Amino acid sequence: MPTALLGVMGARACGVRVTPLRRVSMRQLMAVYSAVWLLGAGWFLSIAPMQTRDWQPEVGERLSYTRAADNPDIVTLHNVRNFDWRTESLAETRWQTRTVDLSTLSGIDIVNSYWMGPKIAHTLVSFRFTDARPLTFSLEIRKEKGESFSALGGFFKQYELSLIAAEERDIIYTRSNVRGEQVYLFPLSGIHQSEVRGLFEAYLQKADDLNRTPEWYNTLTSNCTSIVFDMARVVSGNRLPYDYRIWVSGWLPDYLYEQQLLTPTSQKWSMDTWYLRAHINPKVTSLTYQANTDAAVFSERIRQGLPTPKLTATARAAAQQTP
Repeated sequence: MPTALLGVMGARACGVRVTPLRRVSMRQLMAVYSAVWLLGAGWFLSIAPMQTRDWQPEVGERLSYTRAADNPDIVTLHNVRNFDWRTESLAETRWQTRTVDLSTLSGIDIVNSYWMGPKIAHTLVSFRFTDARPLTFSLEIRKEKGESFSALGGFFKQYELSLIAAEERDIIYTRSNVRGEQVYLFPLSGIHQSEVRGLFEAYLQKADDLNRTPEWYNTLTSNCTSIVFDMARVVSGNRLPYDYRIWVSGWLPDYLYEQQLLTPTSQKWSMDTWYLRAHINPKVTSLTYQANTDAAVFSERIRQGLPTPKLTATARAAAQQTP
C-alpha cells in the first residue's frame, strides 16, 4: 500500500481531519481565477477614452457651436465636414463653418446605409430647413489612422465615439458612390416642429458632452442607431416604444413604418414601395466626384420621387396622427 495512503489512514484512525489534496487545489485555483478576473475587470473599467490620438482625417475634428447673443435660434456650427471624396481613402479635406436658423427647421429624414447585409445599417439623420440645404448628423466610431472597424472590438473599448455634422454631398455620397453601400432616405411624417428642434438640440448637447468628456463607442449600447433612438424618445415624450429593431438597425425603416412615421400618401405605399422609392444609389450612380460640387443639387437629387412631409400643427396632433 502506498506510503501516502497509509499516512492518511493513520491520521483518520487518530481522529485527525484530513482535507483532500484535490479540494485544496480547486480552492486555490478558484481563488487565483477570481483574483485575475477582478484585476482584469478593474483594468478594463479603468481604460479611459481620449481626445488626442492620430485620427483618420474624416474624424479628425470635433463639432462645436456658438449661438447669436441676441437670438438663440441662430446657431453657428464649427467643423462641419464637406469633403470631396475620390476614393474611400482619398479625399480633399474641407472643414467649414455653417450658420443655421432653428426657427426654420422643417423636417427630418432618416438615412440608412447598408454595409453588411440587410440587417446591419449605419443610421444618419438629416435635418431640413425652409431657407437652407439639409444638414446631416452621424454618430460614428472615431478611427485612428490605420485602424479598421471590428464589430467585436466595438464591445471592448476599441473606438471612441465621434459626432459628425456634414453636408449630404459628403457623408451620403461617400457611402453610396465611393464605398458602394446601399443607401436609403426616409422622410418622417407626423412630427411637430418642437420635436424636430428638440432632436437638433439633443445633437448639440451630445456635441457638448463629447467635447467635455469623450465616450466609448459600443456595438450594442452606444451605436449610431441606439443613441439616436434614445434622444428621439426623450424629445417625443417617450411615445416611441422600445423594439428589437432598434438594435437590428437594418430593420429600422420597418419599425418607423409600423409607428406611422413614414409619410402618408394619397395611395398608401407598401414597405416594398418605400424601399424602392427611398433607394438613393440609382439616383446618383452616374454622379462623378468632379460633378458632385453643389450641395443643394445633390440633396435635391437624392429626394427625387419622395414626398416632403409637412410638420403637424400641434405636438398632440403629432402623437395622434395616422396615415
